[in-house]
Amino acid sequence: MIKILLLTMAAIFGMMALSVPAGAQETAAEHALADKWKKFVKPPKEELKKKLTPIQYKVTQKNGTETAFSNEYWDNKREGIYVDAVSGEPLFSSLDKYDSGTGWPSFSKPLEPGNIAEKDDWGFFMKRTEVRSRHGDSHLGHVFTDGPKPTGLRYCMNSAALRFVPKEDLKKEGYGEYLKLFRK
Repeated sequence: MIKILLLTMAAIFGMMALSVPAGAQETAAEHALADKWKKFVKPPKEELKKKLTPIQYKVTQKNGTETAFSNEYWDNKREGIYVDAVSGEPLFSSLDKYDSGTGWPSFSKPLEPGNIAEKDDWGFFMKRTEVRSRHGDSHLGHVFTDGPKPTGLRYCMNSAALRFVPKEDLKKEGYGEYLKLFRK
């Protein structure tokens, strides 16, 4: 009797799964894609050297800094989000980007504070706060306290550590949950 009951329940649940609306199936697939960075495992150094350009490797893995005013995103004005070039984890939004006059992309706050790690940096004979991606452990840049209100922060990032995902590609690339930020 229990076996028949279990088989009946399995059949019912199977039919329910088949009758899931197409939009719900798509949402589940998008959700799985969006979660891939949460399970990110940093590849070995040799693999990263193949995946990244030389400047991306220098910046993200060797704590480098790219040249001001000649990097990819310092003057990007398109709507979208910026993700870690290594792991893909969401980091910043174009809505929080501003022209700091420094020649690097600057943001007043992170899109996902949980994806940001900060640590003391005593390079260049002064104390600064280094910003790294939490899952990819990529060096992104530094945060300073001379930014605009209301945060007063300037997240001064290296373009080479970031990948820009335009608003129109967010859903396709698994970041559909951020589309709501750009609806007016």
